Amino acid sequence: MTGTFTTPGPIHSVATIQRSTARWLTTGGVVAGPLFLAAGLAQGLTRDGFDFTRNAISQLALGGAGWVQTLSFVFTGALLIAGATGLRWTLRRGPAGRWAPALVGVFGLSFWAAAAFPADAGAGFPAGSPNATVMSGHGVAHMVAGMIGYVALCAAFVVLARPLATRGLRGWGVASRVMPVAVFAGFMASAASVLAFTASAGLGLLWLSAVMARLADAPGDH
Repeated sequence: MTGTFTTPGPIHSVATIQRSTARWLTTGGVVAGPLFLAAGLAQGLTRDGFDFTRNAISQLALGGAGWVQTLSFVFTGALLIAGATGLRWTLRRGPAGRWAPALVGVFGLSFWAAAAFPADAGAGFPAGSPNATVMSGHGVAHMVAGMIGYVALCAAFVVLARPLATRGLRGWGVASRVMPVAVFAGFMASAASVLAFTASAGLGLLWLSAVMARLADAPGDH
């Protein structure tokens, strides 16, 4: 007696599944920045007393509707940590494969810290708040978390320059080394203009999104 045997369906290799999973996780890092900035822009344009020339996006976590921004911090942190995991699977080998995901993960954790320790009120927000003269403990913790997060992000840009270049994206690699200078320049100018701080922080988020998207699409050692 003879019979015909058929396979139940396509068999996917472990490597294929890992690549697919890595792409999905990396998408978290790609969308995190744009979603965070879009949420901040929408709130800033609708919250009473908020002025982008005087107030930082972090202050949107204050007041009756502050829970929206707090959730934005938590959700963005989760997306960045997922993206860091995907980046680890994408890069896999070498110093960049170890350090870049860890640094992006620290950046993601800084958003959770920002949610746990809100910024101080001041500069008219929430509506009617006077200028703060002394920072509170949670305000200091918020500021320190942000500083640590962005230092980690800028370090990640430098680390990611090499894998970008090895994948044929030399211009991206050069820009990734220059980007920390632009981000820190904006932070230093924040004493004169809050908009400079917001712009530089947003620039860092958007560049991370762009870099992670390019690394996910570019051929390399997966």
